Amino acid sequence: MSTTQTASASATAERLPDRWRDPGRWRDRLTQSALAIGLLLLVAYYALNAPAFLDTGNLRNILVQAAIPVVVAVPLGLLVLAGHFDLSVGSGLAVAAVVAGLAMQEWGLSLLGGLVVAIAVGLVIGAVNGVLCAVVGLSSLIVTLGGLAGYRGLAQVISPDPVYGFSESVVAYGNGAFLGVPYLVITAGAVIALGWWVLEVTSLGKHIRAVGVSPEAAYLSGVRTKRIVFGLFAATGALVGVAAMMSVARLDSAPATTIGSHLELDVLTAVLLGGIMFGTGYGKISGVVLGVLFLTVLQNGLTLMNVPPAWAVTAKGVVLVAAAGLQWMSSRKK
Repeated sequence: MSTTQTASASATAERLPDRWRDPGRWRDRLTQSALAIGLLLLVAYYALNAPAFLDTGNLRNILVQAAIPVVVAVPLGLLVLAGHFDLSVGSGLAVAAVVAGLAMQEWGLSLLGGLVVAIAVGLVIGAVNGVLCAVVGLSSLIVTLGGLAGYRGLAQVISPDPVYGFSESVVAYGNGAFLGVPYLVITAGAVIALGWWVLEVTSLGKHIRAVGVSPEAAYLSGVRTKRIVFGLFAATGALVGVAAMMSVARLDSAPATTIGSHLELDVLTAVLLGGIMFGTGYGKISGVVLGVLFLTVLQNGLTLMNVPPAWAVTAKGVVLVAAAGLQWMSSRKK
């Protein structure tokens, strides 16, 4: 290309709006379009092979099933944007659920009281992770991998047997609805709106992206990187507490060994599948939501088709590897 042509191309690029010149925007759109198309194809396949899939009750059940992982995936997506992991969310949920369940059982707390306890426990767990990773500087992968085992064991120590027998308000929250919309879905919608607002509207969202791209450059430009990472871990923990209360209300029980099991796999897969990329600052909350819906529909359809649970877990693992592969390919094209 001649010098004149190069200058002309550069001038043309400069005249284009930012939304056309930003390769990250194109990458977000392509990722989410591919995911949305995949979700539609999955729905079409199940509609043809599992007639009960399109029943109103089953579609409602899909939304309820997606609500809990969405509440955890949204803050985790922000954390991943900032360049960190939290693999302890499922086990942290178990601790928060057990402690809140015992508090409601022993003290006769209502839904609100149990929710406050669950959020407090989740916040403490998130703060511990935040101090170790953001302040001390340990690897978030190692710290939260340790928490994955440690917090689950702690939950079992606190309550070896399932906790159950809660107030009517707890059961109503887990199984009731407002104007036909389940309370759990309303809660998830509120978390999605909050996550979108933080990332797309506030200056904090820009700082989160900047920390993910380069913590050093962000710090030199005046961004309080440690405070942001600590805050994201704490927020993730607090919303894990919310998800714990949602799980307890839905099950009307808090079994330490199984509640929140495999949640870390589900939400991390959803985050990666939804286009949240390490070290680039690119990704959107809408992609995370699509990722959760894809995995929920996948699980629901496999159940309706009587596929053994072990194969369903295997399918999620394959999707996680595929998502990681897609991210690697995208990073190679930058």
